Amino acid sequence: MSDALLAALDVGGTKIAAALVSPDGAVLARTRRPTPADRDAEAVLAAAAEALTELADSALWPRVAALGIGSAGPVDISRGTVSPVNIPGWRGFPIVERIAAHPAVKGLPVTLAGDGIAIAAAEHRYGAARPYRNALCLVVSTGVGGGLVLNNELHTGTTGNAGHIGHISVAFDGEPCPCGSRGCLERYASGTAIARYALDTGWRPPADDASAVAVAASARTGDPLALAAFDRAARALAAGIAATATLVELDAAVIGGGVAETGDLLLAPLRTHLTTYAALPFAASLHLHRAQLGTDAGLVGAAAVAAALFEP
Repeated sequence: MSDALLAALDVGGTKIAAALVSPDGAVLARTRRPTPADRDAEAVLAAAAEALTELADSALWPRVAALGIGSAGPVDISRGTVSPVNIPGWRGFPIVERIAAHPAVKGLPVTLAGDGIAIAAAEHRYGAARPYRNALCLVVSTGVGGGLVLNNELHTGTTGNAGHIGHISVAFDGEPCPCGSRGCLERYASGTAIARYALDTGWRPPADDASAVAVAASARTGDPLALAAFDRAARALAAGIAATATLVELDAAVIGGGVAETGDLLLAPLRTHLTTYAALPFAASLHLHRAQLGTDAGLVGAAAVAAALFEP
């Protein structure tokens, strides 16, 4: 696979991105579309297909050897299906089969991974998790996902959902989650949750922009309600990370995704709260890092999972 490239498709609740990625993790071409998450299954598929069609117009496309898909979860890698919590139209959707039928993709191997597994693959292969044998890599964005590296190997589980930290409960009597459980981490720490909590506590968005980005802008000016929303998210993340570290004895946690792009608005209170929740000595030694690949981690990770097809 000396001069071969990998195609990557990253499906999230807010955007669908596609890219061509080199074996060393460089993104050589990219495109993106908004995710029509409020529409039916075919409309969401059409957005993904449009992104791939645009990408296939690149002169580099003939060098593509495989396509990797990273998707918000849950996923089922054994069946090639996805059921993203934030894309109601996709429930048990056969994404591998449907993407493999795209005219530009026909004949290429297609692999599927949850977005958390994808970011774990990217950060362990190219980024902040490289020095560690055992790491939890998180995506904190429209939702919260995660992936585990244990003993230097991706730990996917049978269906590909191992490490899906966004749907562990951090509040056993907490608010209901669309997944059917209660108190899920995603309900407290996602960008959507940050914005919702800020609004519920009286924060007023500038220019009618009630997004997490707007909450972050207010927090940077010292707005106490915006700061409290980020602190609450960080506390929930600390509880989830500490529980995982206690269960499987992690060396590091790596935080990526759009909300992590706020930097110390999230990471500073997270470090503080980890000192409370990660109390046992083997958990307290956990190293916390911001993802090095930024918002490209999902794409690079999907490509990294596809690259594994060619490795001994």
